[in-house]
Amino acid sequence: MLTEAQRAIVRATVPLLETGGQALTTHFYRLMLAEHPEVRPLFNAAHQASGAQPRALANGVLAYAKNIDRLEALGPLAAQIVNKHVALQVLPEHYPIVGGCLLRAIREVLGADVATDGVIAAWAAAYQQLADLLIGAEAQQYDTLAAAPGGWRGARDFRVIDKVRESDEITSFHLLPVDGGPVVDFRPGQYIGLQLVIAGQEVRRNYSLSAAPNGRSYRISVKREVGGVVSNHLHDQVPAGDTLALFPPAGEFTLAAGSQRPLVLISGGVGITPTLAMLQAALADEADTRPIHFIHCARRPGVQAFGAQVDALAEQHPRLRRFYLYDEAAPGDHATGRLDQQRLQAWLPAVPAEVEAYFLGPQPFMREVKRSLRALGVPAEQMRYEFFGPAGSLE
Repeated sequence: MLTEAQRAIVRATVPLLETGGQALTTHFYRLMLAEHPEVRPLFNAAHQASGAQPRALANGVLAYAKNIDRLEALGPLAAQIVNKHVALQVLPEHYPIVGGCLLRAIREVLGADVATDGVIAAWAAAYQQLADLLIGAEAQQYDTLAAAPGGWRGARDFRVIDKVRESDEITSFHLLPVDGGPVVDFRPGQYIGLQLVIAGQEVRRNYSLSAAPNGRSYRISVKREVGGVVSNHLHDQVPAGDTLALFPPAGEFTLAAGSQRPLVLISGGVGITPTLAMLQAALADEADTRPIHFIHCARRPGVQAFGAQVDALAEQHPRLRRFYLYDEAAPGDHATGRLDQQRLQAWLPAVPAEVEAYFLGPQPFMREVKRSLRALGVPAEQMRYEFFGPAGSLE
């Protein structure tokens, strides 16, 4: 239990985290991944190399320190962390490893004169408080998923029953459980965790579920990333008929039920995967009669996935309007350029402030979308977005 004196110490470290938090978390990851190979599958090496994971952790630690007296303010961030952990199957035994390495990093980066025994004790108590909160929330989610119809705990084998090339870069994998049982329903926008062994090393990754739930199978659609260990393995080494180990679905970036606001779905690149599942679910819901505006941006038509599917849905459903935008000029009547405020205003419903907008893509793309939507009067509470990989900032 944190004492008031310890809370004060944690609050006092906020300026240090604001200026040196990423150096601290970079050192933390270096220590942990070198000394504890058992946790390496939980972390993406590419996100380590880019600095995205250390930045995300630094921002999370800073947010926790700033809100040490009112943890309820962490609600959205805590929910996102819990869902990422559940999708990768983070377990209670992993937390002491993380905590021990974090405290060592604090001492070694800040030095013993700053990170005194009192500071370390305060952060040890603060970390334990956060760990207990997350472990409890994750246990509840694991139990709920295991008890649900078609649910399970841990890894479950799925067979690749079909492998479909969707674009020059994106391939879909249709997955059916080997045991022949049903699969737990998911909320459109959620993702699934994969467990693989590549070159003798276990790796885990999350991939969005790219088709509406049907109770029988799942579909993920994977972009081949330059240098991507897992994406290239899936594209090149996993044919139809192979099996993959899946963890149950998770994620907070989900289509809200019961809304009557005009629905706007905006995606960039492979960010189309969750928005496509949302689109299919909204159109299949007989109680959902609101207009839908589907906006997708890609570098060029050849790398755009699911264009034919979205076009077919638009022909079947007059309430759906779809817009495509390409970075590069292409043959035919295609819009090109950047998705800026002027373009969004032309493509959104007449009163932008009334829409409910969901968007996902590269962070610079999402930052521009958020800025433009805000300028057009869309309230923050009517905007939903998610980050592929570690959480970042759109401010």
